[in-house]
Amino acid sequence: MPMSEKIGLIETISIAVGGMVGGGIFAVLGVVAAGAGTAAWIAFTVAGVIALCAGYSFIRLNTTGGELRSPIGQIEAISESRQLAGMVGWLLTFGYVGTMAMYAFAFGSYLTELVGLSHLSGFPARPLFSVGGVVLFGGLNLLGAHASGRAEDALVATKVAILLMFSGGGLYYGISHGTVASGVNALSVGALTAAAIAFVAFEGWELLLFDQNSIENPQVTIRKGIYISIVGTTILYVLVAIVTTNLVSASTIKTHSETALAIAAEPLLGQLGFTLIAVAAVLSTGSALNATMFSASRLSAQISEATAEDVQQSDTESATDGGRDLSSYSQSTPTHRSPGATSDTAPPARTILVIGLLTAIFTLYGSLNSITSFASGAFMTIFGTVSILAFETRDSLTSTIIPFVGAVGSAVALIALLWNLHRTNPDVLVTVAVIWAVVLSVYWVPRRT
Repeated sequence: MPMSEKIGLIETISIAVGGMVGGGIFAVLGVVAAGAGTAAWIAFTVAGVIALCAGYSFIRLNTTGGELRSPIGQIEAISESRQLAGMVGWLLTFGYVGTMAMYAFAFGSYLTELVGLSHLSGFPARPLFSVGGVVLFGGLNLLGAHASGRAEDALVATKVAILLMFSGGGLYYGISHGTVASGVNALSVGALTAAAIAFVAFEGWELLLFDQNSIENPQVTIRKGIYISIVGTTILYVLVAIVTTNLVSASTIKTHSETALAIAAEPLLGQLGFTLIAVAAVLSTGSALNATMFSASRLSAQISEATAEDVQQSDTESATDGGRDLSSYSQSTPTHRSPGATSDTAPPARTILVIGLLTAIFTLYGSLNSITSFASGAFMTIFGTVSILAFETRDSLTSTIIPFVGAVGSAVALIALLWNLHRTNPDVLVTVAVIWAVVLSVYWVPRRT
């Protein structure tokens, strides 16, 4: 790609922020607020700090060896383990499926409120709208349809502007009415669990590392873009969480966790405020679902091809890393969330159909809490793994502490999440364990048969 066509820092930040805010805050805010109450802003802060440490670790791996690779390629090169790289790749794919299910759930919830229908032909409207969204955007991906980069940048700017206006107006309203609480007194084990669930709202910035060839001076630009976007998004989430938990009662949030953000806008602008946030949520979650489906389908297809090649290797080649070509995953580069900068190479139709079917099943039968918990657990595992690898390649005090915090933070958050699932949704915990077993068997079972 000619230098003049490569994207710079501003669009890089837009891509990363759009990836995180694209659907995360609209889908996960109510679940976090229901668990943490007015301490929700602290939960988002903790999740943001862990994400920032993970971002540092990803950047560190990206600059190791002096060669541009996708994160999966870096994991393979540094660990010299195709199994580890492949398992991370598959877990990443499943994480994106969970994320898409979360987007589809929120898409259906907000659309249901907008049209004012609770049932269609005797069936609940929310699941039908959610599955309909998956079918719609899956169809668009099959057709290869995508928006322009400028339109995506404008959409991101509009979403951020709406949320900032909501936050500013809500803070003014809350302070003037004396209803803003610090949330410190609400700190509890539930708040720690909520921080684990909030982790998925910071997913998205890592896709910058999968499309480095389209970014000008990628090592410098991506580093700045990741840091600025994570810090900025954390501040935005904190403001939105403070306003929502102070303007909406705890009982209302627990009852309407899917649309808590729109409900919080009603004291400011009445029905207009609710409608404005709901429309922004439908557009945002729909856009995120569309872009993530393309990325996840492409990543899944590439990993499947690498897996098939790996299984065909002889037992001798599989027994030692020294005989392997450690570049198999280096080109696994799913497109980032700026559709205008994507490759024209469309994912295979079969892969899109499989990814879409899994997403539809998740959003049809899963609760918002279980879906967000599953997606958060997947990304915590991935970010924790990368933090451990970055810690192992440390060469200074700074590069020791930050990955260590990222690894320990991810581990603690994952334990808190699993404990919460064991306590509240044991069936979901079993499902996660089964998926883990499937991911692990992708590489190990073929070698033992």
